[in-house]
Amino acid sequence: MVRFYGNANGKVDDKGRIVLPAIFRDAMVRGGAQDMTFVVKKNVQLQCLDLFAAQEWERRSDKVLEGLDPELNTEHAEFWTKYNDGVYTVVADSRLGRLNIPSELLESAGITKEVVFGGVGYKLQIWDPETRKAGLMSNEEFRQSASRLSSASK
Repeated sequence: MVRFYGNANGKVDDKGRIVLPAIFRDAMVRGGAQDMTFVVKKNVQLQCLDLFAAQEWERRSDKVLEGLDPELNTEHAEFWTKYNDGVYTVVADSRLGRLNIPSELLESAGITKEVVFGGVGYKLQIWDPETRKAGLMSNEEFRQSASRLSSASK
């Protein structure tokens, strides 16, 4: 199973490609990924992109689909359609590990020239550096959430 941890900076080239940092290419290999195939989509809650190893995306989207019946329930069908809107499969090139991210996704996350990759375990988040800095909770908010969530799970 592929797990991504840590942060790395990158740049968007003139063709909209981003080089996947070596630390995350290595994570794919260590996690047993058969190739460098990813699924990229707009994050549902934050202004960033989500980058999943293809097998992890399949596992997670199957889990979401388990609770739905898009064939017979209109609300489920509309949700499932929107959930999959703007989902793309991308393959890192074998030479440099470049990912060709669709321009509509880059624009939706406010990404222009520079990016920050953030590993959150099961996926990578791709951020505009300034958006990430402004969008992450403060240390105090994190501390309060940690306390609240840990007491809620007991």
